[in-house]
Amino acid sequence: MLCDMFSKDWMPGRDAFLKILSKNMLLGSPPKPRHTTNSNHRYHKWKNLVKGFMPTGPNQLWVSDITYIDTDNGISYLHLVTDAYSHKITGWRLAASLAAVFTLEALRMAITQTGKDDLEGIIHHSDRGVQYCCDMYIEELQKYNILISMTEDYKPTDNAIAERVNCTIKTERIYVQDHRFKDIKDATEQIRSFIDFYNNKRPHMSIGMQTPAMAHQQEGKQNKCWKTKVYRKNGDEFQINI
Repeated sequence: MLCDMFSKDWMPGRDAFLKILSKNMLLGSPPKPRHTTNSNHRYHKWKNLVKGFMPTGPNQLWVSDITYIDTDNGISYLHLVTDAYSHKITGWRLAASLAAVFTLEALRMAITQTGKDDLEGIIHHSDRGVQYCCDMYIEELQKYNILISMTEDYKPTDNAIAERVNCTIKTERIYVQDHRFKDIKDATEQIRSFIDFYNNKRPHMSIGMQTPAMAHQQEGKQNKCWKTKVYRKNGDEFQINI
């Protein structure tokens, strides 16, 4: 496992780890991005409810997204639901298409793990893609009294945690040594294994070098293991984690 490469007293952060891989020519070049969001549809687009919102415990804010996974047998799509507080992946489904039925399956997995019939107080945040705006997805959220929030513009920063999870899965499991899955069955098995590693064994700097599973049992502010510096240039503001 990746964590066996380092001592118990030191574990590099994600960015430092990528630098190590790049220096040793173990990191392949990511493919050109493919769009998974189609917001040109007839369904209602909901307001952004999470600007400035910081969850203080699990199951307060869920973020959802879809990313593509290349295989030797074609493209598959990974539908994800992540808890914003703990960064735990609580629902996922790898499918051969972007159909909303698969997005709904990921949501239902997340709902099931709570063990509750009423999830009032949870905010579900996503982009404005048709999968999240369609009737059957909205009805499922409303059935459990989950509040609905969506990005206002197509910017990765509007759904930053979901985008970060996508990046981590691809960078650490797929782009390393240009790894490719044989087919969707092979991809499903290996992604299932990686999600288990991600949730239960991989420490995250954003939650105090804990695993998401550990953070998911807690409440209160999480201590980040980095400092954020703000730089300003030509009227623009940049944040860099150090």
